[in-house]
Amino acid sequence: MFRDLRRKNKELSMEECIYVLKTEKRGVLSVFGEDEYPYGMPMNHWYNQEDGRIYFHCGNEGHRLDALKKNPKVSFCTYDEGYHEAGEWALRVKSVIVFGTVEIVDDLSQIVEITTKLSYKFTQDDAYINEEIKKHAHRTLLLVLTPKHICGKTVKES
Repeated sequence: MFRDLRRKNKELSMEECIYVLKTEKRGVLSVFGEDEYPYGMPMNHWYNQEDGRIYFHCGNEGHRLDALKKNPKVSFCTYDEGYHEAGEWALRVKSVIVFGTVEIVDDLSQIVEITTKLSYKFTQDDAYINEEIKKHAHRTLLLVLTPKHICGKTVKES
């Protein structure tokens, strides 16, 4: 169903893919938008190693949700900051693409639990996190991406 990576020598192992998903803070979630146009948007995410799912938070209305209600199939792409090999100008970047389906969750206790974990990727300030969740959780939804296929590769920008 999903294509194999053509350039096998650039392929990341599943462990490397999971590492990128766990450590990177942002990526682009793409859905089937209106009039058959793809719609991609930058999203903060949290990878749950226990269930292998990727979680996002969002508001409770808008283009993204309308699209997901019509078609739950998505792709999500994230990539690291890259690195330079000694003596080279070209940047090497590890990227991961996830294909899967999204479920919309409106359970307040789960929203609080997951958005708290997501927030810790950005700050360890408990007071700030608690205040933000207190102010916004009631109008927040979770998007839960269940992967069907994960692949990654290292690209040398040259």
